[in-house]
Amino acid sequence: MARVVGILVLVFGLLHADKPVVEIITINGVINPVSQDFIHRSIERAAEDSAQCLIIQLDTPGGLMKSMRIITKDLLSAPVPVVVYVAPPGARAASAGVFVTMAAHIAAMAPGTNIGAASPITMGMGGDTTQSKTLLRKVTNDAVAFIKSIAEQRGRNADWAEKAVREAASITEKEALALNVVDYIAPTLDSLLALIDGDTVQTAVGRRILHTQQAQKVFIKTSFRYRVLDIISDPNVAYILLLIGIYGIFFELLNPGAILPGVVGAICLILAFFALQTLPVNYAGLLLILLSLILFLLEVKIPSYGLLTVSGIISLVLGSLMLFDSPVPMFKVSWKLIAAASVTTALFFIFAVGMGIRAQRKKPATGREGLVGLVGEALETFQKGRGQVLVEGEIWQAYSDNSVRKGDKIRVVAMEGLTLKIERVNGSHTEKKKKS
Repeated sequence: MARVVGILVLVFGLLHADKPVVEIITINGVINPVSQDFIHRSIERAAEDSAQCLIIQLDTPGGLMKSMRIITKDLLSAPVPVVVYVAPPGARAASAGVFVTMAAHIAAMAPGTNIGAASPITMGMGGDTTQSKTLLRKVTNDAVAFIKSIAEQRGRNADWAEKAVREAASITEKEALALNVVDYIAPTLDSLLALIDGDTVQTAVGRRILHTQQAQKVFIKTSFRYRVLDIISDPNVAYILLLIGIYGIFFELLNPGAILPGVVGAICLILAFFALQTLPVNYAGLLLILLSLILFLLEVKIPSYGLLTVSGIISLVLGSLMLFDSPVPMFKVSWKLIAAASVTTALFFIFAVGMGIRAQRKKPATGREGLVGLVGEALETFQKGRGQVLVEGEIWQAYSDNSVRKGDKIRVVAMEGLTLKIERVNGSHTEKKKKS
């Protein structure tokens, strides 16, 4: 019996080992350096695992042109067949997603999806000036040449690809199939695997015939590292990390040795700077935000009665608005977040500055300045000379320019070394006579 079980296990293992494998990843969001690296490593893994193909399930509004170009190069030179599947229903392959889809060996879309609107948007263009128009025309022509080259290499509709860039054309999955923009419409992954089964694909290392209908599906999940990097690459998250980092350093400079604010601030700044490298940063905006930190620090050190604080808040708001140089909403910081951060900063520093001013105006409670103005009692009589007085429960040597009698109320005028200069409180003699 044991021998029969062993043989069955061996046969099952051999059958399972011979079963073809299809690896699947999901890109749901902006095309950026994080998704770029994830796709690159997934292609390498699929090649190492001898997978039948790598399926990229795509849903993206677009992204950075630099990342898109690197992904496209990886797809064009991939040693393993790559299938881009625009899914699930309601998904889109817009802007940079069009280039990625066109570069795949096989392109497919789910029902209820769309593709298109690939017109480039140049960061930092200044309106309708001749220079900005020339720059846009150069970028557009470059993008048109690039996408036409991709379409021709993959045997797809180069004319529509040009319209997607020049005219921001966008089409449904049925129109894409009719215009030879994609190869298949598949409602599910299983139906897609059935459709592409038997297709012949030309990869960078030779022709491959796909055997996918009975293939084992292996879903490659994004690692914790990629999930974290993807989250902090959001402009709003990057902005929050930058502010927390600045505040942490600010509190550490105000309270040296506190440690926790400095450590948290340093970590947040490092994460923020990583996120900034994945986004279209305007360094003038970043410098204005750093200038606001300097102005806030100066307000604490140099009493300007709020002028430096107001300047710092203005610098913070302007820097926040200019931080990401992009007209695309997905690469800009939310107005609500900027307003909340600015108001919170303003309230904090107005409160802090107000407390500082009140502290500066408050009479010192300790030291020699704290004794000036206090009222005490003379312990002996002295005529324009020296004697002992009792102030705040302590006996002091004192002198006065006027005569002082024992028991008189006296007031401290100044302190010279360890000797108090005093004066008799008006009416002390009279009060003493009445009591007697």
